[in-house]
Amino acid sequence: MINRAFSTFLIKETRLKRSEAQTGALTRIHGFVYIIILLIAVLPVMGCNKPSENIPTPNGEKNKLYLFNWNNYIAPETIKRFETDCNCQVSQDYYADNEEMLAKMAAGATGYDLIVPTGNALDTLIRQGVLQPLNKSLLPHLKNINPAYLNTAFDPTNQYSVPYAYTLTLLGFNHTKIKALGLPTNTWAIIFEPKYLEKIKGRVTVLDSQRELMAAALKYLGYSANDRNKEQWNQAKDLIIRAKPYWAAFNNTSYIRELAVGNIWVAHGYSNDMYQAAMDATNTQRPFKISYTIPIEGAVLSLDSMVLHQSGTQSRLAHQFINFMLEGKNSAELTNLIGSGNPNLEAIQYIQPALTRDPAIFPDPETLHKLEMLVDLNHAQRRLLSRVWTEIKLR
Repeated sequence: MINRAFSTFLIKETRLKRSEAQTGALTRIHGFVYIIILLIAVLPVMGCNKPSENIPTPNGEKNKLYLFNWNNYIAPETIKRFETDCNCQVSQDYYADNEEMLAKMAAGATGYDLIVPTGNALDTLIRQGVLQPLNKSLLPHLKNINPAYLNTAFDPTNQYSVPYAYTLTLLGFNHTKIKALGLPTNTWAIIFEPKYLEKIKGRVTVLDSQRELMAAALKYLGYSANDRNKEQWNQAKDLIIRAKPYWAAFNNTSYIRELAVGNIWVAHGYSNDMYQAAMDATNTQRPFKISYTIPIEGAVLSLDSMVLHQSGTQSRLAHQFINFMLEGKNSAELTNLIGSGNPNLEAIQYIQPALTRDPAIFPDPETLHKLEMLVDLNHAQRRLLSRVWTEIKLR
């Protein structure tokens, strides 16, 4: 009797342990499956790709992202890191201004996955219907962008664009020379008024850009940079023509070097270019200092954004690049390289303190209120501006 009871006990105990073991195994299996599911959900956010993506193409080549960007507008190490992380290649073409980019696209250029237009050019591309809408579910780092740079007039809901960087159009100058001459450096008057220009004749350059130069003249006259009144355009034209004999050149590119070596004493140009000129003069130990300032009358702020062109074939890879560039450390590399303004709040902690303290790169709210983004013109206005510009150039 005792042996039978003991045997029955052993059988029940053995079955119980076996059941517990099976239950534990199932629990462990369920936990393992949960972890796998979690990793699948998180990996696209944490990394560049899921392992199955960006596999070599049938001919054995890596996937290639085609980027159409401004000259010197991304750090080389940033590109290399993205290529390594995503097992892909980035092919870049460059443009010097928005008009060049738009002209090339209008002439039939295709195959670009990403373009980085300024606001008024973005407006044109949206109206032309040549951009792909963004899939924001693939852009978790979009939350890093300062809300002040979202929902612009060009793209009110950011359906197509993600802010990348910005520049200000301002005055750069040879601090040593201009201070010795006692000329004002905080006003557009220094490039428009003969009483100042006669002291620096042949030492001044202005941007070879219809919109930018007209904007500076309009702001100096007390108008909006986006004023479209024909009479006020003529006032700006007359102001420019009066000042033109004192200028050395209309210049979009070499003014950085000319300012840095001392050939030019005042330049109308972009904030990141002025920063570069100042660094070049310091690094080469020139006997003068290059400074730059936002005129008191106000200036133009150019917000450049990343957009997907409809002719591109790598939409998912393009989204991955955008999300990669929205990470604070990656975004900060451009500002540290060229001194561009940065709309990415997460990037601030990685930017050199000297840059974040520079009011011409990170303007305070009062100054920001005086800055305008250029808006696009309609066909008739562009034709009129073209005639005004031709007259300026021929006089």
